[in-house]
Amino acid sequence: MPQWLCQQLMKAYLKKDRRQIKLLNECWFFYRNSAERRDIVQKDV
Repeated sequence: MPQWLCQQLMKAYLKKDRRQIKLLNECWFFYRNSAERRDIVQKDV
């Protein structure tokens, strides 16, 4: 997980900002899934 995302999540959890937590969680899953797809494509090439 990128450092900037970890820091943003920590701030959101400390503030108990549910909207921000949900948004950052979606960003993380999007980032992770994108990275997995990139790895799969590179293996096929």
